[in-house]
Amino acid sequence: MQDEEKKKVVIVLCTVPPGMAHTIATQLLDRHLAACVNILPVRSVYRWEGSVCDEPEDLLVIKTTSAKVDELKSALVSMHPYDIPEVLCLPVKDGYDRYLSWVAGEVSVRQ
Repeated sequence: MQDEEKKKVVIVLCTVPPGMAHTIATQLLDRHLAACVNILPVRSVYRWEGSVCDEPEDLLVIKTTSAKVDELKSALVSMHPYDIPEVLCLPVKDGYDRYLSWVAGEVSVRQ
């Protein structure tokens, strides 16, 4: 895989309330917006509206491509219950060529 193609793979992080992660993950996969979604239980400590909050959440680690990022962000925001959901997009600098190609192939599949 060429270096330019590697830059097309993006990791998107999103936290969701417990119990919602699997539904969101499968919807993203069904719509070919993600090739793979890892779900990890996390504990988030943050400030919201002047108070410190300490909540259990699930962290979605979503693998996609830069071509799908805007559509993926819109989908996450539309199905997310939070006023301001965490959606962070991180470019992949390098990785195993066959895996990166698989990610690109999975999200480019026509529906």
